[in-house]
Amino acid sequence: MSDSAIRSATPADIPAITEIYAEAVRHGTATFELEPPDAGEMRRRFEALQAGNFPYLAGTVDGRIVGYAYAGPYRPRPAYRFTVENSVYLLPASHRRGIGLALLNELITQCAARGYRQMIAVIGDSANVASIGVHARAGFDMIGTHPNVGFKFGRWLDTVMMQRALGAGGRTTPE
Repeated sequence: MSDSAIRSATPADIPAITEIYAEAVRHGTATFELEPPDAGEMRRRFEALQAGNFPYLAGTVDGRIVGYAYAGPYRPRPAYRFTVENSVYLLPASHRRGIGLALLNELITQCAARGYRQMIAVIGDSANVASIGVHARAGFDMIGTHPNVGFKFGRWLDTVMMQRALGAGGRTTPE
């Protein structure tokens, strides 16, 4: 039986994270980037999220990183400061093993503990039923679809928007 764990990502994880993301960029529609960023750029992105005190997680199986997840600002304007956007990426061989859901659930827990009130998922490609399903299982509601907003692999792609309240959500004034 495999031993899986979710933990905070570290700078030493950047090469594995870069590899996972490059696979998603080259072969998938979960991200609309067209060229995979190099490890230096991935480190810069990681450090920016860490400096902003956003959670960045690694999912491991038998000590090997097979996925990662992070939250970041939803939008830069101050009124959005209590809302985060999530991202979850897995190696293809790790799909449908519960790792994505475990990463997302831990991300939800950590964001709620940091005082965030809403989490937004911007899911690339309305055909990405696995990601839509994982988000639904984690308590996200469908809030809309932006049809034909991305063009990748010679076709138009939608983005699916899902949202989940964190903690008290919008029921109380944030502190």
